[in-house]
Amino acid sequence: MTEIALLFPGQGSQTVGMGRALVSGSAAASDVFRTAGQALGEDISHVAWEGPAEDLDQTENAQPALLTVSIAYLRALEERLSQEGRSLPRPRFYAGHSMGQYSAMVAAGVLDLSDAVRLVRERGRQMQASSPDGAMAAVIGLDEERIPDLEAAASAAGVLTIANRNSPGQIVVSGERAAVEAAADAARSLGAKRAIMLPVSVASHSPLMERAAEGMRAVLASVRFRDPAAPLLANADARPLTTGADCRAELIEHLTRGVDWVRIGRHLEAAGVGLALEVGPGKVLTGLIKRIAPAILAVALDDPTVPTGMTVPSFEPSPVTA
Repeated sequence: MTEIALLFPGQGSQTVGMGRALVSGSAAASDVFRTAGQALGEDISHVAWEGPAEDLDQTENAQPALLTVSIAYLRALEERLSQEGRSLPRPRFYAGHSMGQYSAMVAAGVLDLSDAVRLVRERGRQMQASSPDGAMAAVIGLDEERIPDLEAAASAAGVLTIANRNSPGQIVVSGERAAVEAAADAARSLGAKRAIMLPVSVASHSPLMERAAEGMRAVLASVRFRDPAAPLLANADARPLTTGADCRAELIEHLTRGVDWVRIGRHLEAAGVGLALEVGPGKVLTGLIKRIAPAILAVALDDPTVPTGMTVPSFEPSPVTA
């Protein structure tokens, strides 16, 4: 049987209407929405399905909605496989991109769904309060050796850090707005193909999140963390997290440290993972894995072309050509 990894998207993958088709055909997915709504004291499906987009994109709404939809996909997949007399193979690894780590921890049995949706809502509030003038920008096509020049060019304008290494040639910078704007300007002169300011108002994965990290440290202290069913991969360096204590620390540390998805993809490849499933809305992580580790078959469960909104993998070995 092919070794599999379950990957969970982070903020930015949300779209109005996500999960609606899934729930229409899955009692298990509907139960996830019901549980999340009870935990939050409101029906999360309203903002997820009706929007408007500017409301869904608010961090405190996007994060619990994404987590709910991601776990709904997982439970719907398990339900479908059970109906077919099959079961989901035990993953070799779980990994979430940024906020997706919370979804990964629910999937791995580390956190209860009810706790997790409350935690990501609080995380969104803490992040917004921590950097009211933060910003982020995507830089595409910049040579790796020019990244120090980019950081130097922006440092005079304020705090800046490399928040994400998403794939070869694609990074995200984060920090004070003036510094991020300076970096976007400098990136073009340094040879980047594109530099795009992102529609966010927080400086995720930067030192500006220190206040949020301390706030979440206090919140997470009272929440039960179990050991994961299989290792999770840490955002910053892809090290395996094998205990509940490791996972709790990860949710604090990753607020101020970057997400190195390139390292995570290469770790999966080196460990012999043959199938990476993106569990949640969209296909962002699927595209990144295809660029980072083409030997891995990357498949997104989200499929708007079918009535149920979900594709069901075969979990059989499949030849992939680089």
